[in-house]
Amino acid sequence: MGHDHGHDHTHGANKKALMISFFIITGFMIVEAIGGFITNSLALLSDAGHMLSDSISLGIGLLAFTLGEKVADYSKTYGYKRFEILAAVFNGVTLVLISLYIFYEAYQRFTNPPDVASTGMLIIATLGLLVNILVAWILMRQGDTEDNLNLRAAFLHVLGDLLGSVGAITAALLIIFFNWGWADPVASVIVAILVLISGWRVTKESIHVLMEGTPKNIELDDVIKTIENVKGIMGIHDLHVWSITSGKNALSCHAVVDGQLSIYECQDLLTEVELELQHKDIGHVTIQLECEDHPHDSSVMCQNKDESTGHGHQH
Repeated sequence: MGHDHGHDHTHGANKKALMISFFIITGFMIVEAIGGFITNSLALLSDAGHMLSDSISLGIGLLAFTLGEKVADYSKTYGYKRFEILAAVFNGVTLVLISLYIFYEAYQRFTNPPDVASTGMLIIATLGLLVNILVAWILMRQGDTEDNLNLRAAFLHVLGDLLGSVGAITAALLIIFFNWGWADPVASVIVAILVLISGWRVTKESIHVLMEGTPKNIELDDVIKTIENVKGIMGIHDLHVWSITSGKNALSCHAVVDGQLSIYECQDLLTEVELELQHKDIGHVTIQLECEDHPHDSSVMCQNKDESTGHGHQH
């Protein structure tokens, strides 16, 4: 219960951080887009475009957290928390596509550089930097940007924006002092590379969760050793460890036990395994017990020596 309570508390903090960030980013995105058109700056327009994707990603992340609160039902027995991972995939792919578009626009500007209103560009980019620093601070301070993929994807959008603002400021200063028109597309390319890397990483990690891969914070050999070290367990097989959503790991396996154990001893054994695995950050555990003399035969597992019910215990 404590594990679930901690997860719910983190979930609420993540949702609140996203909501505040969404309103701040959306408001400034409108200002920056207008400024980009007025000053004719690609660095500003690409930053505004990225900020638009930020706004969308924060909105989708917020929607995913809200949908994730829906309780499990007969249709979705694990609930709706995987929406958070789907949102992370969407945001990761969006980052990759945005970076590719910026590359294309930068190429066009290298071949035919337009005039840029550098002073206006500098003012708007500086305001953008301050807004992005504020939003990044809110997400880091109130949310779990390390372990929650949905929030981390949104945070990476904001971080890419922050770098975009730095690039736009640098480009504006180079144009003002040295009249280097090429600084605008160069700044865009540098930001696009960083955005591409971030987008690729978060997409890869999200797909790993959807493919039910082993969580990155789980060491399988350590998990196997932990289970087999419990007195009464002779060995395990058919082991699976996966993430339902960020911070919510699950495990299932078959465990071979001493055939002389009573059903009550088996229950104690299961409780001990569950407690040990909670320390390994695995909160949802399903273990099928099998007697060493009859592996894969659930009809004879954990029989009480004084009873002939033939019922096994599955947790």
